[in-house]
Amino acid sequence: QVQLVESGGGLVQAGESLTLSCEASGRVLNNTAMGWYREPSGKKRVLIANIRAGGSASYAASVKGRFTIYRDNDQNKLYLQMNRLKPEDTAVYYCNRAFVLDRELWDWGQGTRVTVSA
Repeated sequence: QVQLVESGGGLVQAGESLTLSCEASGRVLNNTAMGWYREPSGKKRVLIANIRAGGSASYAASVKGRFTIYRDNDQNKLYLQMNRLKPEDTAVYYCNRAFVLDRELWDWGQGTRVTVSA
């Protein structure tokens, strides 16, 4: 069973940066399409960035140009570099597989909360 652990969130001011990390115990990530999702309070969880096994990445329009998803295969970790943060980026952030059916997603971790003040 894969256990996902996200970290790196916090409280920042608009315009600042954060880097989120994701570890998946019991699973090698470098051959798996992975994504970062976020869930603003009271809203649905949505995919905002994904990276394929081959390394190509794509982004939701709301974060494109500001966020970068990448892997460290040696560390078996997934990252999300978030620059020029905006108050609307405030959410709980999660990692999980991408490009799979909902039933194929791994169990969700606890996520990491990002709060961006104006």
